[in-house]
Order: sequence, then C-alpha cells, then structure tokens
Amino acid sequence: MTALPDGSDALARAEDDPEGFLTRLGAAARRALGPAAGSLELEAERSIGDRLTGRPGRPVALRLTGDGFTLTLRRDGSRWAGEAARVVGGVVIAREPLQLGEWLDVFAQQVARAAADAAGDAEAAGRALGALGLQPAQPEFLVDPGDLERGLRSLPARAAGRVPSEAIPHIERIAALLLEAAPRVTGEAAALVRRTATVYLPDTLRAFVALPADWAADHTLLDGATPAAALLAQLADLEAAAVRMRDAAVEDDAAALLLNGTFLQQRFSAGS
Repeated sequence: MTALPDGSDALARAEDDPEGFLTRLGAAARRALGPAAGSLELEAERSIGDRLTGRPGRPVALRLTGDGFTLTLRRDGSRWAGEAARVVGGVVIAREPLQLGEWLDVFAQQVARAAADAAGDAEAAGRALGALGLQPAQPEFLVDPGDLERGLRSLPARAAGRVPSEAIPHIERIAALLLEAAPRVTGEAAALVRRTATVYLPDTLRAFVALPADWAADHTLLDGATPAAALLAQLADLEAAAVRMRDAAVEDDAAALLLNGTFLQQRFSAGS
C-alpha cells in the first residue's frame, strides 16, 4: 500500500525537495489535526545567522507523539529515516525503522485517529485524511468513469472483508440507484452521478479502510459512535441521496438533482 494518492510522484518530490516536503507535510498535518496539533513537532536546525535574524531554520525532522507511540521522520544525509517507537511512562521500549512510504502509511492512520479523538467525532477521521492528502491508495475501490456499470456492480464484492458486513447492502443499493439514474441524465446532472460513483462513494470506503482496523471497529468517541458506525451513517446518507437522484432523474427534475449535488459536496468533499 502506498501512502499517497499519486505515490511515485509524491515520493519523488520528497527526494527532490526534502526540506519543502517536510514543511508542507507538517503544515498539512497541523490543519488535519486541528485541536490535536500540539502533538506534532517540526524540528529545524538553526544556524547562528538564523538565530540572529529570527529565521526558522532548515527543517530536518517531523515528529508525531501520541498515546504510547512516537513517529519520527528525519532526513539523514541523502536518505529518509522513519521510525515508530513504543513509549511507556515516557520511556522508549521499542523502535522500528520504517521506509518513507511505510512511515507515511502509519502517520496517516495516526493523524486520522488523533483528529477523531480530539473532535470527539468519528467522521473527523475521514476529514483529516482528506485534509492531510495522505489517503492510502486503495485500487480495489476504483470506479472508472468510462465504465460505471462494471465498476459499480463489482464494488460490493471488492469491499467485502474490508468494511463491516452491514455496509455491503448499502453499497449494493447505492450502486443500483446510481446505475438507474446514469442513463437518464445529461450535463451537470450526469457529472453529479459520475462524481458520486467515482469519488464520494469510493473515498468514503477508502477513508475507513485507511484507519487502524481494531481502532476503527471498537473505539468509541465523544459522540458515542465508532468509526465503523460513522461509516454506516455516511453510507446511509449516500443511499438517501442516491434515491433522491434516481427519483429526480426519473421525473426529469434538474433543480432537485442540482440541489442534491450541493448536499453531497458539503457532506462528502474532503475539506468539509
């Protein structure tokens, strides 16, 4: 699993501009973490000139600290050195070296987890991954805009075993509703159906499977929901929207379709 949507390009940029990569990753993580941003530290080396002029210095490492762990990514000469450390009582009891891609996978999971805990809202996990831009690629959830029927009909089987079993009937019904609406619409309405099929639905599944499996299944947040329960709620909202889309398409009600599009964008866009 690669940690970035366009993994090879992103990792190449990390090699081409390591200081810029650390700076951008740190800034994105702070936005994603929100109230939990204090757990993140960007370490910089400051020369005498930097200190005299108040410049921040050259970023050399990014560190995320959480309950029982510390994740550190450091530029060590010409290579990246990632580390995951287990911490008990403030003492490191185990260290595991990680390659850059592996470290980013773990980092994305822990940022999502910390953001959800801080917000007390299970859906904050998915929002954090979107804001961070480190959603692990899940090719099994890809729906090709050029072949919606094959992509949507096969999606429930591809999701089986990766999401709670209760989610599969939702996915099946959403797929069927979108396929019923698709041939009846054109223009902006058709673009909305395609976006729901190729972005909103797959991204909802990707955000869930990117999380640590045991935490996603069992962790309870302040809103009383687990991430698994939040996924089911999101899929229920998508299904209700797909019903409205299908009905509006059957009735040739363009206004209703576009209004539904506004709801979907607010509910499921990564930055929401």
